[in-house]
Amino acid sequence: MLAYILKRLLLMVPTLFGVLLLTFVVIQFVPGGPVEQMVAQLQGRDSGGEGAAATGAGYRGRQGVDAARIEEIKAFYGFDKPAHERFVQMLGQFARLDLGKSFFYPKSVWELVKEKLPVSISLGLWTFLLSYAISIPLGIAKAVRAGTRFDTLTSLLVLVGYAIPGFVLGVALLVVFGGQLQWFPLRGLTSTNWDTLSWGAKVVDYLWHIALPVTASVLGAFAVTTMLTKNSFLEEIRKQYVLTARAKGLSESRVLWKHVLRNAMIPIVTGFPAAFVGAFFAGSLLIETLFSLDGLGLLSYESVMRRDYPVVLGTLFLFTCIGLVTKLISDLCYLWVDPRVKFD
Repeated sequence: MLAYILKRLLLMVPTLFGVLLLTFVVIQFVPGGPVEQMVAQLQGRDSGGEGAAATGAGYRGRQGVDAARIEEIKAFYGFDKPAHERFVQMLGQFARLDLGKSFFYPKSVWELVKEKLPVSISLGLWTFLLSYAISIPLGIAKAVRAGTRFDTLTSLLVLVGYAIPGFVLGVALLVVFGGQLQWFPLRGLTSTNWDTLSWGAKVVDYLWHIALPVTASVLGAFAVTTMLTKNSFLEEIRKQYVLTARAKGLSESRVLWKHVLRNAMIPIVTGFPAAFVGAFFAGSLLIETLFSLDGLGLLSYESVMRRDYPVVLGTLFLFTCIGLVTKLISDLCYLWVDPRVKFD
């Protein structure tokens, strides 16, 4: 086992290197980098003020900005060095867990991630807990009542919810419950008077704000887990050891919860680490934008659009490391759930 874990950890290094190298190479060919944006702003002011830059009328190559000033801008953003030197320097920073500083925010990438993380944790934690807390019991109930009207009706409802995009549902929730009925707030994670509220009022205010975003995020997560739980239980129920347990006179509840549950939950439990971490760091950009929640999804999108390369590469490095470690933990969970598994 130790040899397997060590091998997996060593394989993470070339995987991480390949992801960073591929992304860095792609970035070199993307137009509209920070140097071009700064030159465009200077040309906009020189050719008619900031309004010209906003309308795109100011950018015409290097016209209006001398070569010395352009070199200063390149040095400011670190583009005065060849691409391979910048890549090696970036790898050295990442090896020291230094993710760099943003081009457009007066903060480091670590500080930006820490600021946005509470929003993503709020969405991810509630989405994960609610989806599994509802999907697993529902999947078991569907397996026990397979082929009945309950099974057909719940399958229809789950699949309809899966087919509706989260942002479409979010718009409908905002229009109905936030606009017409005014039962829930339209934006933000807390009210403006959050600091003056009591502890109990803060909890109520937080749940009041998070209700609609979580509903829009969690509805589509039911289908996969529910159907996976149902099919896994059906497969185990039809096996010989279940017939033997029933023949011995064991009650149906004892057969299901003591014998079938452990084996049927193997594919579900082993996916817990990836689903748990993924719910935090793979938040919906559209949900965050729709409900004005400043989380990691919105940060990643804005950094790509603004060509904030330190934020793009820094968050990519962080999320890739978390993803690789989570995948290893998921594989090791097979041993915890089923000791018969041997990786060799």
